[in-house]
Amino acid sequence: MHIAVIGTGYVGLVTGACFAEFGVEVTCVDVDTVKIENLQKGIIPIYEPGLEQIVEKNIKAGRLHFTTDIKASVEQALVLFLAVGTPPKEDGSPDMSFFRQAAKSIAESMNGYKVLVTKSTVPVGTGKWLRSFVAENLTSKTNFGVASNPEFLREGAAIGDFMRPDRVIIGSNEEDTIAILKDLYRPLYLIETPIVITSLEAAELIKYAANAFLATKITFINEVANLCDAIGCDVHDVARGMGMDNRIGRKFLHPGPGYGGSCFPKDTRALSTVADQFGVETRIVDAVIEANERQRETMMPKILKLVGDLEGKRIGVLGLSFKPETDDMRESPAIDIINAIVKLGGTVRAFDPVAMNEAKHYLNGIEYATDEYDAIDGADALLIITEWNQFRSLDMEKVKRLLKSPKIADLRNIYEPNDMRELGFEYVGVGR
Repeated sequence: MHIAVIGTGYVGLVTGACFAEFGVEVTCVDVDTVKIENLQKGIIPIYEPGLEQIVEKNIKAGRLHFTTDIKASVEQALVLFLAVGTPPKEDGSPDMSFFRQAAKSIAESMNGYKVLVTKSTVPVGTGKWLRSFVAENLTSKTNFGVASNPEFLREGAAIGDFMRPDRVIIGSNEEDTIAILKDLYRPLYLIETPIVITSLEAAELIKYAANAFLATKITFINEVANLCDAIGCDVHDVARGMGMDNRIGRKFLHPGPGYGGSCFPKDTRALSTVADQFGVETRIVDAVIEANERQRETMMPKILKLVGDLEGKRIGVLGLSFKPETDDMRESPAIDIINAIVKLGGTVRAFDPVAMNEAKHYLNGIEYATDEYDAIDGADALLIITEWNQFRSLDMEKVKRLLKSPKIADLRNIYEPNDMRELGFEYVGVGR
C-alpha cells in the first residue's frame, strides 16, 4: 500500500515515519520547500526522541519520501492523511485555512478512488464538510472515502505512542474505507491494539474530549495543591491516596505551574467554541481554561515570598519547554513566569537541554546558559520550571556554592522539601 501524508509538522512527520517503519510506502508532502529539502537530507525540524533515527532508516530503505509535489503524491497513493496545522484563532476556534487548501489540492489531483483521512485536530463536522468540499472541487469525477483517525501522540513519547497505542480510532460509516484503514493498521493487531470504529463526528469529538479531560485532571490537582499550601499538608500524599482508586488513576495527578503545549490549551478552547456553536454549555471546560491561566499567576507569590523584591535580582531558571523531551515552547508556563520576573525588575539566566533556540522566538531580554550550573552561578535563587531528568539529581553542594543565597523554587516538585531544608536551602514547591 502507498500512502501520502499532507503536512510535515509534528503529527504528519511522526505519522509518516512510523507507517514507513511498518513497511508501508510513504510520501510526506509540504509546501515549505526548505523544510522538504532538509528532510530529504535527514535534518529533522523538531526534537522528538527516536524520530531522527526512524526517518534516516526509512529514507535509506526507500520507503519514506519527501516532496512538495502534491499532485504526484496524491495520484500514486491510495490513502491520503491530512495532517496540516489547525492553529487557534483569537476567539479560540481552529484556523482551518491550511486544511481547506490541502483539501482543495487533493480534489484537483485525484485520479481514482482514494481514502481521505483527517489526522489534524478539527472541529466536529469537518469530515462531513470534507466529503462535500472535495466532491465539489474534483477535476475528474471519481469516488472516494472519508474517515477521521485522530492522533493521541504525546510530545517526547510520540514514537512509542504510535507503535504501541492504547487504541486506534477510525471514524467512518463506509465499509471499504474502514477495511482499508484496518489493513493499514494491521501490524498493531499482533499486540492486540483495540480498533474502535465510530461515526465521523464521534471520532472528531473523541480527540477534543480526551484532551479536555486530561487538562481537567491536571487543573484539579493544581487546585488541590493550592489548597494543600494553605492547609499545610503535602499534595503528594493526597494525590497518591486519590490515584490508588482505579476509577481515578495515578496519571496526570502531578501539580505544577499549569499545562501548556500545542494540544491542551488549543483543544480545550476549541471544544468550548464547538459547544457554543451547538448551543451547549461547557462549564467544566470553561472553568479549566480559566483556572489554568490563573495557576501561572499563583507561581509568582511563591517566588516573591522566597526572593523578596525582584528589582536587581538574578534568577537562574532550569527548563523552558512546556514539558521534558521536547523543544516545544507553545504556551509554556515558562513564558509567563519569566516575563513576570523581568517585568518586576529581575534578570533571568536560563538553561534548557533542547529548547533554547526555540525559546528565543518567545522570550526577550534574558540570557542563556551553557549548562544547568552556568545558569545557577551567581543567581539569587534557582527556579525549576520543567522537569528534565538531568535536573533531578543536581549536585546540591555545588548548587549551594554557586548561588548567592541558597533558595530554590521547585515548580515541578522534583525534590523533597525536607531533604532540601536539611541541606540548608530555603525551598518552596507546589502544594508541599
